[in-house]
Amino acid sequence: MTRRPAPLFLERRSYRRRRLADAARMLPVLGTFLLLLPLLWSPQTTPAADTARGGIYVFAVWGGLILAAFLIARRIAAGGPAQRDADAGGEDAGG
Repeated sequence: MTRRPAPLFLERRSYRRRRLADAARMLPVLGTFLLLLPLLWSPQTTPAADTARGGIYVFAVWGGLILAAFLIARRIAAGGPAQRDADAGGEDAGG
C-alpha cells in the first residue's frame, strides 16, 4: 500500500491563523517603533517640545495598538478550541 504524499501547502484556515499569530507577535515591535517616533520630531518654532501634539499622538497610537490586538485576538479565537487542537496535531503544547 502506498502512502499519499504530504500536501505541499497548508490549509487556508491554518495558514491564516498562523499569519494572524505572526501579526500578533509583531505588534510590540510596531508599537515600540511608533511610540519612539516622536523623539525624532523637531519643534516647529520654539526649541521646546510640542507636548500637546506628542501626547495626542502617543495616546492615539496606544489606542490603535489596543484595537489591533483586540481584533487579531478575536480573529484567532474564532477558530475555536477544536481548530487549535487540529493545528497542534492534537498534542498538548504545555510542558
